[in-house]
Amino acid sequence: MRLAPRWRKGTKERRRGRWFGAFLLVLLLVACLAGAAWLFLIPDAPPAESPTGDDPDEAVAAAPQYVPSNDPPAAPLATLPLDETCEAVAPPGAAEANAESLNTRTWAPFGRQEVGWTIYAPRIGAELATACGPGTTRFAAALAGWQAAHRLTPTGILDDATFDAMRVRWTLARPFAAINARGECPNAPAPSGLNTARPDEVYGGKPAQLRPGALDAYRRMVEAARKDGVVSSRDPRVLTIFSSFRDPAADAARCARDNNCQGVTRTICSAHRTGLAVDLFIAAAPGYGPDSSADDNRRFMARSDVYRWLVVNAGRFGFVNYVFEPWHWEWTGEPPLPGVPISSLPHEGSQPLDQKPPTPQPSPKGLLTKKNEVR
Repeated sequence: MRLAPRWRKGTKERRRGRWFGAFLLVLLLVACLAGAAWLFLIPDAPPAESPTGDDPDEAVAAAPQYVPSNDPPAAPLATLPLDETCEAVAPPGAAEANAESLNTRTWAPFGRQEVGWTIYAPRIGAELATACGPGTTRFAAALAGWQAAHRLTPTGILDDATFDAMRVRWTLARPFAAINARGECPNAPAPSGLNTARPDEVYGGKPAQLRPGALDAYRRMVEAARKDGVVSSRDPRVLTIFSSFRDPAADAARCARDNNCQGVTRTICSAHRTGLAVDLFIAAAPGYGPDSSADDNRRFMARSDVYRWLVVNAGRFGFVNYVFEPWHWEWTGEPPLPGVPISSLPHEGSQPLDQKPPTPQPSPKGLLTKKNEVR
């Protein structure tokens, strides 16, 4: 038997190695193509819904994040009118001081510590009738003029006394809050006196009811927002209603259940009992629901075009805002129904009341304590 030469045997082994390597390469290529096809063909996961509790007043737990303002101090708070310039003669250093405190001021304007006043800047700008940013000389000049008109030192700098005076004005603009400040709580309308919103007008499919005039005004406001491009098909949730009329008995049961009422975000006498108040979807920061009172979430809303449009335009339709909650609006076209003393309501689960006695002309210092802000 003759043996094959060594060179011929080595050639066959090399050929087998090359074929085996090519086979492995083909298998690897097929696996890669199959993986890519799988990734391409599987459907996209549906977008996660913004978390929110079943209770409209239940603030969603805050995500571990900080959402600073992305507005520079000179950024317009709304679209500037053609005839407005953001330069003016203002008290020296006022514009710089406002720009510095916008994101750094530590205070408790509603009884809870906050950092900065970005959340309230759009409403302050509307009060001053300027669309210029807080760091501009126009804003400082307008603020100095407002301070002088309200017998405050015209520094042009936002301070506690100035904001407190504004806060009282905004509160008194809400008929419900003015009644509540006297120690009274309006009664709820009969169910037969309420109209029901359409399915496309509500958030999350939850039914919403309002007094007929309030619902009509809401619809006119949404239509105006649609014409201005604020409401569009990009996000059909914008300005939908996620809380409206709430039965007082259900609110009392919630107070007793949660043992946490009569504070800055909850109250034993809610404006929602009147059938005139709505909570509207404005926006929601990642990780929050549309009703979360976390500072990051409220700051996110205050930067939105939706909220800034409402601040400027909602008054034309009779709506006023509870400024601590960008989403909470009340219609003033009809008065709340006559009510009863707050002291006569069920108080289980509430903190002790500290109502001030009624005065013919409430002063900014004695009208409402920050602890008992009402919504």
